[in-house]
Amino acid sequence: MTDVVDSDELLRRIQRARACAAEEERNWRTRSDDLRRADQDDKAAHDAAVRTLAYETVVRVLDEILTPGRHAAQG
Repeated sequence: MTDVVDSDELLRRIQRARACAAEEERNWRTRSDDLRRADQDDKAAHDAAVRTLAYETVVRVLDEILTPGRHAAQG
């Protein structure tokens, strides 16, 4: 079933998604840093770094939806 939502509810959902993505970014960044410091499995550290970048990108996209122009275009 498809729910129809108003703009306020859509905004709340985007804000929750952004908060969740930011939390995941912090978690994966910490994990990546810990793995690098511990000099453990290179693949695990690389995977954690890639996930960090992915969540960072999601946060930036959602930021642009919520506050257009917040991040200056990099070129």
